Amino acid sequence: MEQRDFIGYGPNPPAIRWPGNARIAISMVVNYEEGSEASLLDGDDHHESNNEVPSPIPAGQRDLFNESFFEYGSRVGVWRILNLLARHDVKSTFFCCALAIERNPQVGRHLVATGHEICGHGYRWEEYHSKSRADEADAIRKTVASLQATTGVRPVGWFTRYGPSVNTRELVADAGGFIYDSGVFNDDLPYYTPVNGQPWLVLPYSFETNDARFWRGGLNSVGDFYEYLKDTFDVLYEEGRTHPKMMSVGLHCRIAGRPARSRAVDRFLRYAKNHPGVWFARRDEIARWWLQNYPPGALQ
Repeated sequence: MEQRDFIGYGPNPPAIRWPGNARIAISMVVNYEEGSEASLLDGDDHHESNNEVPSPIPAGQRDLFNESFFEYGSRVGVWRILNLLARHDVKSTFFCCALAIERNPQVGRHLVATGHEICGHGYRWEEYHSKSRADEADAIRKTVASLQATTGVRPVGWFTRYGPSVNTRELVADAGGFIYDSGVFNDDLPYYTPVNGQPWLVLPYSFETNDARFWRGGLNSVGDFYEYLKDTFDVLYEEGRTHPKMMSVGLHCRIAGRPARSRAVDRFLRYAKNHPGVWFARRDEIARWWLQNYPPGALQ
């Protein structure tokens, strides 16, 4: 089990270079989870109930309102986000729950055909920290096999609901075929951490530049979300004049895929693309760039 690192790059972060000498790498992430949440129809002993839509309905009864909230993401929201990304010619990483893609396979085929990344997000949208090591390993294998079957692509990245268990990194590294995970929020740059005695690449994610804050973090308007994205970009872009950084933006089809909230994403993309030296990249592209240009030990 890896130990905590409170130091990271410290007061002297590396002056790395992105492709084209970009000042900032922006990773747009879309979480595709609809249809993989807890459901009595799938044999769970409770319906989904989280901070997005708190439910007054007893756990053992179906919550049809909540079910329809998730259905919007797969019926409408995902296509609105995909159309928005296409208009701006931006490729995204999709954190894909395998069961969700099984239930709407045209989404998986479309993602690959239009150049987006398929990243493993678990077989279902569930908390892997509560699983045994053996059950988590089986879920990883099942996720990979399912996504390969539905999309024709083997995921090389991993991220699960509420992050990793104490076993996740070892299991992902042991599974073979993965080159990174995103189960942390602790830096503005990729970094290596030891796993099974070998360096392992981590691409930090973010919950603050994330549309989930409409529900959990007190953002009350589309303008709030846009301004938060803009201010984050501005700080990192300025720092990137001498020390380029990475910015992650997390979206959900049932949240940012709603008409009004999609406007915040549209405004942000227009704003960021109006600046020179911005690299919009899939997470696997960032990972491969880092592995090639900053292999383990290169920044020490």
